[in-house]
Amino acid sequence: MDILTTIIIVLHVIVSLALIVLILLHAGRGGGMSDLFGGGMGPSAAMGGSTVVERNLDRLTVVTGVTFAVTTMLLSWLLGR
Repeated sequence: MDILTTIIIVLHVIVSLALIVLILLHAGRGGGMSDLFGGGMGPSAAMGGSTVVERNLDRLTVVTGVTFAVTTMLLSWLLGR
């Protein structure tokens, strides 16, 4: 196994763990762990809108998910050769 494959495997493991944590931080129907970081605070939360923390959490989760998909495809390509 060459160094590039090893680097991508390490990155893939880190990204997958980060994706698990980010998904668990999302608020469900009745709130969630994102309330710990101010996700349920503010006047917009009472109106049913999403707060800045929730929007940033959504963006970070999407970026992490795309990175996970890219590293998965890279690993399948590198290990399939």
